[in-house]
Amino acid sequence: MRDDPSLKNLPIAIGGKSDRRGVVATCNYKARQYGVHSAMPTGQALKLCPDLVVIPGTMAKYREAAQQIRQIFYRYTDKVEPLSLDEAYLDVTDCTECQGSATLIAQEIRQVIAKEVGVTASAGIAPNKFLAKVASDLNKPDGQFVITPDNVDGFVEKLEVKRIFGVGKVTNEKMRRLGIITCGDLQQRSVIELVDKFGVFGKRLHDLSFGRDDREVNANSRRKSLSVENTFSDDLADLQACQDKLPNLLVELRSRLRRIDSDYLVTKQFIKMKFNDFTATTVERQMVKNLPIESFENLCNEAWERSDLPVRLLGIGVRFVDTRADGRAMQLELFP
Repeated sequence: MRDDPSLKNLPIAIGGKSDRRGVVATCNYKARQYGVHSAMPTGQALKLCPDLVVIPGTMAKYREAAQQIRQIFYRYTDKVEPLSLDEAYLDVTDCTECQGSATLIAQEIRQVIAKEVGVTASAGIAPNKFLAKVASDLNKPDGQFVITPDNVDGFVEKLEVKRIFGVGKVTNEKMRRLGIITCGDLQQRSVIELVDKFGVFGKRLHDLSFGRDDREVNANSRRKSLSVENTFSDDLADLQACQDKLPNLLVELRSRLRRIDSDYLVTKQFIKMKFNDFTATTVERQMVKNLPIESFENLCNEAWERSDLPVRLLGIGVRFVDTRADGRAMQLELFP
């Protein structure tokens, strides 16, 4: 839309073609009015919105814009924690710009992004990361929402639990059956009851229901994993068909691993398999040295046994620990 103004008032989706099992990566708000959303098959999106304009993604362009936006952030604070190409947490506690007002800082940053990058931006201003993230979604696509410390209690009491990060459809439905619709409802449940119902996430739910989140903005966030995957135009009908795709995936994974910082230590390897009903499974194991193809074949066998459906997506990857992290225990090699 920025580069081609003729698209401005049209429903647009970025994604793959419907005849090649494409999936919507994102879409504009005009398309969302028809029910189109990210991760939706392009074919389904076109049924909901026949006039949808589907455009292939251009990652180089997105990275360039993201880098421009990130440099704008650094004009105001060094405490920037990127979440993705187009999202980040900023701690502006020590910022002296705009009289130190977080609200005015956010407003100015959005104005600078619009002027220098040519895209709109939304912001959430709040005392902690959880509330800021929630607030950032409340006045899109080109606005901001402020939650002051004095307003936290009243805000979270009415906040729907489905807006809590980590509460998906299954968890939200489970809460609904328990009569938990808002954070105010969550506040009435004890930590013990929530842990019993939701495991370790129950403690987190209890804290967030009161607006408590003591996580600091981490300006030095590092990778935790690296993976490659492929969605196939035709489903993989059997285990052998899946096995046949592993060598090419492994070549790409090894190529990307060679570009990774040497401070990362690979500890686990995994395989991801998504079936044609869109259910998915992941199998992981401790890393086998040099990542032989046989080790991924074994993971593939185990993943395949979890369903008897054809496979539409296959991916492999590794998980890291960061050797630069303070206080991290490290397993040493027994033999040189």
